[in-house]
Amino acid sequence: MPPDRYLAELAGSLERLTALAGQPGEVLARSVPACPGWTLEHLLGHLGSIERWAAAVVQGGIYVEEPEPPATGAAAWFVSGTAPFLETMAAVEPGAPCWNFGPPPRTAGFWLRRQSHEHAIHLIDASQASGLAAPVIGAEFMLDGVDEVRAMFTPRQLRLNRMQPPEQAVIFHVSGFDVPGAGSWSVGSGPAAASVTAPLTDMYLGLWGRSSLRDTAIIDGDTALALRVLRGPLTP
Repeated sequence: MPPDRYLAELAGSLERLTALAGQPGEVLARSVPACPGWTLEHLLGHLGSIERWAAAVVQGGIYVEEPEPPATGAAAWFVSGTAPFLETMAAVEPGAPCWNFGPPPRTAGFWLRRQSHEHAIHLIDASQASGLAAPVIGAEFMLDGVDEVRAMFTPRQLRLNRMQPPEQAVIFHVSGFDVPGAGSWSVGSGPAAASVTAPLTDMYLGLWGRSSLRDTAIIDGDTALALRVLRGPLTP
């Protein structure tokens, strides 16, 4: 996806998250189902920290420590940082060298992609905690998010020993995409022993633990192997 599409997705998520941050205190105190131990206010504080961190990395091009959110007033702190954060992201030169935790080449464009998906997933969390319907996400954007997991996050999880490599390959397939490489990838090496097939929305949300691929996907072949891979964790 081009940089302006990531920026538009990020801006849309920020607008909706800002509105949710203005809800009454009793709503901000509600639990976030996908983030055990977090309230909606904790979630907004996390986003405020991530935004300030990503902006500082982009501006300096080097790694910096992520700031801690305030003990109180995290929702207001989040809101106060959204405009400068979006301004920084809008000024990103995608090809400029910049530290990130993805594979080489390490450029600033990584952060546009990462932050657009970070905010999309957490907008789903915030909507759920607020008792609102989940936002509608475009197919192209979700397919890009699945690719981010395939190309960056799962290899990173394996490299950092956060999940054990399977003894045989498991193929993941997004149903409805027949263009070679557009909706399929494998985890592990060697012959494919199992496959996990799911519609795009289920795959996108399932890879981030916002739905259960064990329940929604069609699993063929070695079911036990596929379930071990799904437990991964495929993402942080």
